Amino acid sequence: MSKRTLVSLGVAATTAMLAALPAQAQFADGGVKIGVLTDMSGPYSGMGGPGSVVAAQMAIDDCLAAECKGMKIELIQADHQNKADIGAATARQWLEQDKVDAMVDLTNSSVSLAVQKLIKEKGGIAMYSGPATTRLTNDDCAANGFHWMFDTYSQAAVGAAALTKLGLKNWYFITVDYAFGHSLEKDAGDQVTANGGTVLGAVRHPLNNSDFSSFLLQAQGSKAQVIGLANGGQDTVNAIKQAKEFGIGGKDQKLAALLVFLSDVHALGLPTAQGLSYADGFYWDADDDTRALATRFEAKVKGAKPTMVQAGVYSSTLHYLRSVAASGTDDWQKVSATMRKLPIKDAVMKNASIRPDGRVIHDMYVYEVKAPQESKYPWDYLKKVGTVPAAEAFQPLAKSTCPLVKG
Repeated sequence: MSKRTLVSLGVAATTAMLAALPAQAQFADGGVKIGVLTDMSGPYSGMGGPGSVVAAQMAIDDCLAAECKGMKIELIQADHQNKADIGAATARQWLEQDKVDAMVDLTNSSVSLAVQKLIKEKGGIAMYSGPATTRLTNDDCAANGFHWMFDTYSQAAVGAAALTKLGLKNWYFITVDYAFGHSLEKDAGDQVTANGGTVLGAVRHPLNNSDFSSFLLQAQGSKAQVIGLANGGQDTVNAIKQAKEFGIGGKDQKLAALLVFLSDVHALGLPTAQGLSYADGFYWDADDDTRALATRFEAKVKGAKPTMVQAGVYSSTLHYLRSVAASGTDDWQKVSATMRKLPIKDAVMKNASIRPDGRVIHDMYVYEVKAPQESKYPWDYLKKVGTVPAAEAFQPLAKSTCPLVKG
């Protein structure tokens, strides 16, 4: 196992403050320990990574000032390097040796599926705001696993369905070759065919790919009306930049990025990204609450606003801690049950609730990237063009293959 540095960001309560906790509070190790398992330096580090650690600490600070006053809370972090074996080994050590109660972020679908399997065996709680695979709330669902922000269905339902309904019927996919990409391609393809379109084919590329020329030329040669990018993070940024160089994305062949983050728009710049439409669960400039949260975040992560992954880390960490406080224990079974009952109320989520399959449903939004002349201040990148209600944004519960639903 590769050596990992676990950075403690814990906040210990004083003896006097402990009196504020409920008399019946029971913590196995005297407090609560949360682990941020993320991509710290790879292709997904901009949407998660160090920013997710900051977001989790912000949630801890907020809960300590309110419901969690007097509680001892410790935060640690690790880099899974986008490798399922490293992610699983880290999670196993956290659960068996380090007494971690809950894990957040878990960006990368392969890592999240490995961790989901582990928590079903070992216990603990996992809250996924970074991965996209719908397997987490279908066949691989768990009573102690919660999929927080988005998934491949929510992205496909908004993006692929909308474009197909506009008459762009023929699609070709450029897909990252692992669980996330396969799931996004399938869900988007299903939306295309359900709305009368046709999938002409697909080509797959490795994760963290730098040269998309051969993949783009193959997609261009398909003569499809839409080239769908079933990837994320730096892969999406690289593909969009190189597509522009090849002249792809004009009137004859549209480029559709199915999973885009605010950090990607920032990396692309408005001249390149302008006009791009995509689905997102959080935008920092949506209202006074999101702006206040983003201002605090940027003070700690200089020159950055939170992505929906980092916002999801904040929301999930805060809801978990509130549920611990309400339960009076860190017992994962009792806390999981409380999480499902307690309302989700924070600056991130709107109309949110947790379904039996572990899917957190909430409103999703369709945004369009502004032209450079439309942007009035730093990070003023998006304009909202639509809202998809929580009940419509995610896979219908009736179609879930989760045993918790059928049972």
